[in-house]
Amino acid sequence: MARLNDDAQWIILMGFLVSFSFFFLALVINQSTVVGQTTAESVIEFPKNDIRDVRGVIISTENLANTAVLRKDITVISMSRKNAVVYYTSPTCVGNHTVMNINYNNGVTEFNETWTSLDSCS
Repeated sequence: MARLNDDAQWIILMGFLVSFSFFFLALVINQSTVVGQTTAESVIEFPKNDIRDVRGVIISTENLANTAVLRKDITVISMSRKNAVVYYTSPTCVGNHTVMNINYNNGVTEFNETWTSLDSCS
């Protein structure tokens, strides 16, 4: 740059400055898009209906016979269809209430619930 006049040096310097500014702005905009996308995906990935469905089936099969087979069927079906690990304890009587723990985990969402029935134990 020693042979260029002062105006040419100024133009080249401003060109570098503008190109670095564009690069920085592109980097910032790219990162903000990624953050917004992952936040929106985490809201979409919450399996509210899947949890409701599994919970409803578990509660409705609480008083049926052959609970070991039903427990295995619920676990296998939830794993094969929803890729979720479902575990629940056998209903136990605590005082006059029936209590059961329900655990749901699909790798992204973990849901734990202690379900209590207001009906008296039989």
